[in-house]
Amino acid sequence: MRVKNSIINILFGLGNQIAITSLSFFSRTVFINTLGIEYLGVNGLLTNILAMLSLAEAGIGASIVYSLYKPVAENDHRKINILMKFYRNCYFVIAIIILLLGLLIMPFLSFFIKDSNVNNIHLIYIIFLLNTVLPYLYVHKNQFLYVCQKAYIVTGIYTLSSIITLCLKISILHFTHNYILYLVIDSITILLTSIILVKIVNIMYPYLKNKVIGTLDKDMKQSITKNVKAIILQNLGNYLVVGTDNIIISSFISVAAVGLYSNYNMLIEICRNFTNQISNNIYHSVGNLVAEENIEKIFSIFKIYRLLTFWLYSQFSIILYIVISPFISLWIGKAFLMNDNVLLVLLLIFYERGMRNAISTVKTTAGIFHEDRYVPIFQAAINLIFSIVLVHYIGIMGVFMGTLVSTIAGPFWATPYLVYKKVFRKPIFNYYLTYFYFAIIGIATYFLVNLACSSIIIDSWLNLIISSIVCIIVPNIIYILIFRNTDEFKYLLNIIKSFILKIVNKFKKNKIYKTGISK
Repeated sequence: MRVKNSIINILFGLGNQIAITSLSFFSRTVFINTLGIEYLGVNGLLTNILAMLSLAEAGIGASIVYSLYKPVAENDHRKINILMKFYRNCYFVIAIIILLLGLLIMPFLSFFIKDSNVNNIHLIYIIFLLNTVLPYLYVHKNQFLYVCQKAYIVTGIYTLSSIITLCLKISILHFTHNYILYLVIDSITILLTSIILVKIVNIMYPYLKNKVIGTLDKDMKQSITKNVKAIILQNLGNYLVVGTDNIIISSFISVAAVGLYSNYNMLIEICRNFTNQISNNIYHSVGNLVAEENIEKIFSIFKIYRLLTFWLYSQFSIILYIVISPFISLWIGKAFLMNDNVLLVLLLIFYERGMRNAISTVKTTAGIFHEDRYVPIFQAAINLIFSIVLVHYIGIMGVFMGTLVSTIAGPFWATPYLVYKKVFRKPIFNYYLTYFYFAIIGIATYFLVNLACSSIIIDSWLNLIISSIVCIIVPNIIYILIFRNTDEFKYLLNIIKSFILKIVNKFKKNKIYKTGISK
């Protein structure tokens, strides 16, 4: 059942990504052509600032979701309802805190925005703030569907909502050039989508509407409190690492530079989101597994997840490094290009974060929050020091170098150590041996792909497509040849074969059924 739910969730997630990505490119093109690079920079900057305010969430959600795995697995309705009530009340308080903090920050916006001619910046900020606050009023119901491995329902609703929203926003930009109206559309659709999802959850799980009798027991409160304190530090550190780049770029370079970076970041995030459709849905399956199964079973699933993560992230890294600059050049022009060295650092960060997904999933679903609570703060300090110093010497590249150095100095070592010690109870040496083995394979594969693409001059969309196809085919052939005899590859291959067989059989049954009716 776990495998089946994961596959359904993954397919819905990938379908969502394909639909949203296609429209997002069109939307971004219209946005740049109608409003310009400064508005794009402001859009990215305000997103970062409000991500900082979302730290008020402080990990309460992650801690309670972790606490829900066991009662959901045991079908303990009473405990589920108590946790969900607590969850709802916490998020209401969080929404109020974020709103108040956001209003307090508003008078200081001019400190973050350098060399900008964008009008009505305070009104724009208020709309961004409301769009950040609104989801917190309903998010507890969405998260319950994820815990129950019904993510495809959330994905389906959000896909439809996003398609409608993007179409409306594209029309507004094209016909009115009104950025404020463009943002208001988000407010309306966020609210309507959240209400629809709440109704669906209440219909699927009517016991969630039952009157809650009782409160969290002392041990559960202590566990949640302990985890929340740890996750506060982790979230703060993580934000200071990955959430401050746009603020530093805007403050020390210009808001237009944020706009340039945002195009690269959008393409990289599209690839990350594709892989996250797989990893996020496996995440909750691993959570249920940790709640029910033995250590060896968890370790075997981790190894499968690790291979899959390497396969996807190394492939995307290779594709992006070879085609992202020609793509941007063909898409919006050479004026929007950044230095290849900057791109290399961005992709190293992308790959390293991706390769940590498997080990981080086990860590989080096993409830390991307290032990490494200070690591993100240490990482954040290194990131800010290096980024602010290096931006004066090597410009925008210095900001990302700070992120890369801090990541290697912190979670790269701490997360695997804790998981191997507390969950797997195995020597950490094996983890890094496999990690660097994968890295060597990925680097060698890049050189082979680059050699295969060297004769293709990417000066047209046709040549870009041809290069992209080469970037997809060559790594897959190499990886199949290398990993074909491993248990992890065989397991993944069996899942794919089984799924295809089910689809074929279902198609045949429907065909036979329709033929029988016609006769």
